[in-house]
Order: sequence, then C-alpha cells, then structure tokens
Amino acid sequence: MAQSTRRDFIKTTGVATVGTAALAASSYAAVQGANERVVVGVIGPGGMGTHHIRTLLKQKDVRIAQVCDVDRTRLATAAKNATQDNRVPTTTTDMRRLLENRDIAAVFIATPDHWHGPATLLALAAGKHVYVEKPASHNIREGRLMIEAARAARKICQVGMQSRSTEMNMTAMRMIQEGAIGDVLSVRVWNSQLRRTIGRVKPSAVPKQLDYENWLGPAPFVPYQANRVHGVWRWWYDFGTGDMGNDGVHDLDVARWGLGVDSHPSTITALGGKYFFNDDQQFPDTQTVIFEWPSVGKNNQKKQMIFEQRIWTPYKMEGYENGCAFYGTRGMFLVGHSEGWRLFGARNKELKTVTGRADLLAHHRNFFACVRSGNRPSADIEIGHLASSLCHLGNIATRVRRVINFDPKTEEIRNDKEAGPMVRRTYRAHWARPRGV
Repeated sequence: MAQSTRRDFIKTTGVATVGTAALAASSYAAVQGANERVVVGVIGPGGMGTHHIRTLLKQKDVRIAQVCDVDRTRLATAAKNATQDNRVPTTTTDMRRLLENRDIAAVFIATPDHWHGPATLLALAAGKHVYVEKPASHNIREGRLMIEAARAARKICQVGMQSRSTEMNMTAMRMIQEGAIGDVLSVRVWNSQLRRTIGRVKPSAVPKQLDYENWLGPAPFVPYQANRVHGVWRWWYDFGTGDMGNDGVHDLDVARWGLGVDSHPSTITALGGKYFFNDDQQFPDTQTVIFEWPSVGKNNQKKQMIFEQRIWTPYKMEGYENGCAFYGTRGMFLVGHSEGWRLFGARNKELKTVTGRADLLAHHRNFFACVRSGNRPSADIEIGHLASSLCHLGNIATRVRRVINFDPKTEEIRNDKEAGPMVRRTYRAHWARPRGV
C-alpha cells in the first residue's frame, strides 16, 4: 500500500480495521532477526518516557528511530536524549507520522492515560508491537478492545508493570503459590506516600509549543489549564485514573498475582474522597476499596482484596511506602513495591527478608524477547487489563459510594444506572476516537 494511501486509510478508518490493517502492515513491521536491531519509536517521551529512552539506549540490539510528543520543547529534549552513535532520531508531533514509518517494528507509549487505549489501537492497526505504560487503559471497555486488537493483529502488547519481570517478585509469587504461608484468602494493598497539591488554576492561553488539540485527542474538550497537562493530568477524570491507576496499579497487580485470581472480582465497595488536599484535583486523596471473588480455584474459595490509599502520608506502612500483605493460614508475606519482601511464619516469626528494586531493563528484555519469539510477554495486555480494571472499578465504587456488582464475563456493572455507564467514557470527534466503545 502506498504511503499516502496508507495515511488516508488510518486517518479515515481510525482503529476499526485492526486485523486488515495489521495484515497490510506485516511486510514492513515484521519481527527483526536474532542478530538485527529492533527499530522502535517512542510516543510521549516525558517523565516515564525519558526512563524508557535511557533504558532503551542500554540495549545494543535496539535502535530508536523516531520520537513523538505534542510539546515541541519536550520533543527536542527527547531527540537529544535518544541520540545513539551520533544518530539523532527523527521527530514528529503527530503519532500518525510515526506509525507510518516503515522501519519501526515496535512502539513505546508513555502518554497520559487517556491516550493509552487509542494510541495502542492505532499502533496495532499499523502493524506495530506495543509496549504501553500502566494503567493499560483509561476505562474497562478500552481494555477489552486492546486485547481483541492485539490478538487479531497477532502482535505483542506488553504493559509497563515491571514487577512482572523482576526476579525478586517472581520468586515471592512462586513461594506464595507453592504454599509458603498456606492458603491465601485475603490480601491488603496500600498506596501510602506524600504527594504535592496541584493548586487552583484558571483556564489560560495554550503555550505556543503545545499542540493542545492533539494532547486532548478523543477526550472531551476542556479549555487549556496549566494544572491539567504535563505530570498533573492524572488527577482529572477525563485524562487520568488517579493515584490508584498511577502507583496503586503496580501493587494491585502483584496482589492479584499472589492471590491466584485470574478474573475480575464480582463485588466491589468503597469509601473515600478529598480529605487533605484543597485543590483542583478530582480523584480522592484518601480511599478504601474492598474487592471480593466469590469462587476461586478447585476449592471454590472466596477471596478478598483490600486497597488503602493515603497520598498525604510521609511515612511507610509495614516498612514499605507502597506494597501488599498476603495473609495465609500459616503465615504472612509482605511485598514492597521496588523495595523487596519479607516472609513471616506462625507467631510473627520472620523467616526471610529480600531487598531489591523493580527491574525496568528486565521488563524491556522480556518484551523484545517476545517480539522475536512470538511468545506472550510477562505483563501481556490481558494481565494489564485485569489489573487496570481493578483501578477503574475501585474508582467507580468510590465515586458512587456504594456496593457495585460486576459481571466478569460481560464486563458490565449490573443494575446501576449511575455506575453502569462508567465502564466506558464519552469521546469527541477526533481521528483517534476508537470504534466499538
């Protein structure tokens, strides 16, 4: 397909023809040979995107061909940071131009949350493998579309939950699953740290370097406001998923992993709100969510997960700022995000302690190994969807302040006219608006 024709094809069809577009793109987005560099593009090279660039540069079998950002100042910095062997990557403010690049086999997406789903769907439609930051999606419906698109395109889709590729965490999960603390029926997850206020700001003129139209993408239009964009978008319903989707998702994923549940919960209830910050942010700074699975495993056991969030606390819980505590019939296992873990037996006897850090490089290597082999990655999009959905369900339950009943198969909230529509979102007319939402 000619490049101009392909540009029009992506522009007019959006993400509706994933399978067809992926097959058309397969001739130039194929997996690289074992001794060749995998050519990648980076979309959203800001905060976490910068970490990805630095980590990509450490890998001799990877080359960054192009970077994309809607902020031209950040884009120039990213191009400088991504220079390899005196070779400066090309730049663009429009991800469609990057997705048309025939050399690029895989993309790293580190945009605001509201772009994760649309950008991933467009990339898969263009025949690219995808590494997308957490949370995988902005809402539950997008997550399901992402799974379907990855499977139809037969491409690798890894979510940025690096605990899944970190050896100390894999060891802890293996020990739990092998019965180190007996039967695990409950897990408590916490996100406890001190965040900063985003203040109260009025709408203002859009900075000259920012393509605000494409920063918004298919999200509903709101006037530009300085505390809605870089780094603080996560506190707004239209663009982020709060700190539950930002930091909490890592520990919720580990909790679900160790608890041994491979489906959505059926019952969710929550309380929370803004107890501390007096600013513009919409998501709660204090939040308690309870999830219940009615029947897990061969013994059809009930299992429970409790999530606690306080983003105004300058101290640790159980020795860890963020983490989870697995409660078993013969002991307790504490797992700290990016810090290590501690195993306790009966009567609080400490049996083993391990320290360490989350391994981003290992997560990259897992992704590229799967790009070459075709195997499912450690944080495959389906795993990412289940973890992200816990955040979405917890935030929904917190907003409506009551028990919600969720159907894990249809992914719909039952008999709730207020909460039901929140598994989706409202989109405006835009070239990246997904179909099927």
